[in-house]
Amino acid sequence: MREMRQWIAVGAAVGLVAVTLPMLREHDVQLGGLLAKKTTAGGPKITRTVTPPPLTDLDLTRIDDRRSPPTAPAHGGRVAELTIDPMYQRAAIGFLRAGRVPEGAVVMTDIRTGKVLVWASYVHEGALHDVAAEATAPSASVFKIVTGTALVEAGLSPNTKQCYSGGEHSIRPADMIDNKRRDKYCATLTQAMGRSINTVFARLAAKNLDHEKLGAVAAKLGWGQDTPFDVNVATSTIALPEDELGFARTAAGFWNTTLSPFQAANLATTVANGGEMIRLHVVSSVKDEIGEIYQGVSERQVLKRVMDESTASAVTTMMEATVDNGTSYRSFHDRNGRAYLPDIRVAGKTGTLTKPTPEGPFYTWFVGFAPSRKPEVAISVMVANGAKWRVKATNVACDMLRTYFADKGAPGVTDPNNRTGSTARR
Repeated sequence: MREMRQWIAVGAAVGLVAVTLPMLREHDVQLGGLLAKKTTAGGPKITRTVTPPPLTDLDLTRIDDRRSPPTAPAHGGRVAELTIDPMYQRAAIGFLRAGRVPEGAVVMTDIRTGKVLVWASYVHEGALHDVAAEATAPSASVFKIVTGTALVEAGLSPNTKQCYSGGEHSIRPADMIDNKRRDKYCATLTQAMGRSINTVFARLAAKNLDHEKLGAVAAKLGWGQDTPFDVNVATSTIALPEDELGFARTAAGFWNTTLSPFQAANLATTVANGGEMIRLHVVSSVKDEIGEIYQGVSERQVLKRVMDESTASAVTTMMEATVDNGTSYRSFHDRNGRAYLPDIRVAGKTGTLTKPTPEGPFYTWFVGFAPSRKPEVAISVMVANGAKWRVKATNVACDMLRTYFADKGAPGVTDPNNRTGSTARR
């Protein structure tokens, strides 16, 4: 009797497999894709295996911000739903267009989640290309954030003082030599960051850093590295000279490094997050004619810690000086000295550098986040102007932050897109 029951059980199991196997086969491609792809909790995942992969040919130069959520086309008629905020996206394109910039980009991120809220590439003439993903522009003085980080890790503080002379437009060998009789000015590291004083950074780097130390910090912050993202992004480059003068010039932001607007936003997001680099993402989902094939990041994804919280706080202190009383003061205040973002402190860094031709391009940067001590958004703006220009990156960045905080109902902040001065979305 027992043997008979065993045979009945075996027969039932075989029958069950026979019935369910065809059903499993209908989904084996999907199951195989899920099982083959290892994902962390809340990370991106393929929900149905397709060829080519879901994000193939995703084109962020063709974002349709008339929809909510905005979308972008991908391979073979696929449609990607994006994390983009349509109002902020339209504002970014509008500011670049109004400034008549030959070429520019704006990337804005949500500090907490890593969502990309704005991915705007603009080209005034010629074929549109994804400026936000390209690393052709020099890092310029934005690289001082890297050098500042390395100096803090080497034991310096925002209050470290260095006297100086020269170095406004270039750094000569004589500018590197401490000379009490000639060095009539002195500045703390914070003041040097805010006013972008080249000689202070050059001298402090030569005294306290070397090729290995500065190169290691640059690599941690993304230079020469591939950073995970939903589309291919050009790698920001670095080539540190071996000679002391070339090294010091690079540390101060003179050539030898390039930066993409994406990487700049990633840098600002990292400092704002207390030194944790999180995964930025712009895709919520991808669908083809059958249905969903991809789900984007659903939870905050920490990639790595690249600096201590204390270091990030010190770098933030330095960056606050840029808007408080430094190179961005005029852009963030009216002619009477009234802040466009009252009671909202901004941490930022500007960058300005021209290619050695009279026609340009004349590159300007603003990279930062706000509020500086309780960050909500990070922003990166790059503008490449010709010999004649109307706006710099810092102007666009201020207008973008005004757009965001007016939309959030921040007291005293008016929307630059609205001539009545009212908030944008109330």
